[in-house]
Amino acid sequence: MNELSHLDEKGQARMVDVTAKEPTLRQAVAHGEVRMRPETVALIVEGGIPKGDVFAAARIAGIMAAKKTSELIPMCHPLELTGIEIVFACDAAAGEVAIEAKVRTVGRTGVEMEAMTAVGVAALTIYDMCKSVDREIILADIRLMSKQGGKSGAFVRQGAV
Repeated sequence: MNELSHLDEKGQARMVDVTAKEPTLRQAVAHGEVRMRPETVALIVEGGIPKGDVFAAARIAGIMAAKKTSELIPMCHPLELTGIEIVFACDAAAGEVAIEAKVRTVGRTGVEMEAMTAVGVAALTIYDMCKSVDREIILADIRLMSKQGGKSGAFVRQGAV
């Protein structure tokens, strides 16, 4: 494993200086799941959740979260994001909503944290919207699926399509 780039020679935290890096196209895709009773997934799909359109609220929350990542994660650089997509897939029988966030920029550092933050906050929003009808909701398995761009090259999680 490489040395941690966010620590100085004395082991103190620092934000990495990316000034000399060339801007390149960066993209990251993250996934996560929200597990709940099958009846709750059905209510979401039918528009029957009392707080309103769950996916509209979660999509907007995920987009906002991606844009605010540097305010939440101390060593993240503020980035000009050029694209954010949040997609949901329901499996009512399994009681699961899958979340995918794709984030893009042309910049000097990657957008992995922005993609994972988007998924996390979208999942929290689904929980918030649905907690009045299902207290057993579980947020699970937030993970980076792929990244492109930068010196370290591409990454694709095994099993990712």
